Amino acid sequence: MMKCANDSYGIILKAENNAVISKTIEELQKHRVPVVTLVTDVPDSKRLRYVGMDNISAGMTAAYLMSQWIKEAELDVAVVLSSQNFLGEAQRVQGFCQGLKSMLPSVKPVWVSEGYGVDGMTFDVMLDALNRHLNLKAVYCVGGGNAAILRAFKQAEREVLSYIGHDVDEENRFLLNDRKINAVIQHDLQSDAREVFRILLTFHGFLPVIDHSDAFSKVNVVTPFNL
Repeated sequence: MMKCANDSYGIILKAENNAVISKTIEELQKHRVPVVTLVTDVPDSKRLRYVGMDNISAGMTAAYLMSQWIKEAELDVAVVLSSQNFLGEAQRVQGFCQGLKSMLPSVKPVWVSEGYGVDGMTFDVMLDALNRHLNLKAVYCVGGGNAAILRAFKQAEREVLSYIGHDVDEENRFLLNDRKINAVIQHDLQSDAREVFRILLTFHGFLPVIDHSDAFSKVNVVTPFNL
C-alpha cells in the first residue's frame, strides 16, 4: 500500500473471492483507492485488474507433466488446496482435473482442502485423506504446506509416485533440491510486481494508458535442474 492525501495510492490484494471482499473493494473505489488483485482474483468486484498467471493453464500444465511421469497407472492423486475460497487455487484445480480427464483418465483426483497452507492443519487433512483413500499415491498441491504433506505420506507409509507443487519459496526450493517433489509451477513475481505498479501509476496519471488487459504471467516449470 502506498500512502497519499486520501490515505492510499492503491492496494495490492491477495484475498478470498467473496461478497465481503467485493463490497470492500467497491467502497475503496468510491474513495478513489484502486485495487489490483494479485495471484488470485475477485472477478465480480470493481478491482482495476488481476495480475498473475492463467491459473487454468497452470493446472493443465501440471496434468500434462503428471501424465508423462505416471502414464497409465491406476491410482488416486491428492489435489491439495489451501482453501476452496481462493479463486486462483480453484481454477488451478479446474485446469488440472480437465487435463487429467483427457490425458490421464485412469487417475482419479481427490480434493484435500482447508489446511490453509498451515503446517499442522495441512498435515491433519492430508493424513485423513490418506486414511480414507488407500490408492492415493500422487500429489498436485496448488497452495502451500508441501513439507507437511510429505510427512503425512511418510506416517501413512505411502510412496509418492509423482509430486507437483506451486511457487519456488524457501521450502519448495529445499524439497526440489532434495528430490522430494518433481516440479514446481512458477510465475515471475518480479514481473507481476512491475505490472501492478504500472497499473497503479497509470490510474493516477503518471504513465500513459496502454492496454494490457489480456496479459497473463508466463507459466514456468521449475525442476531440480533449473532452479
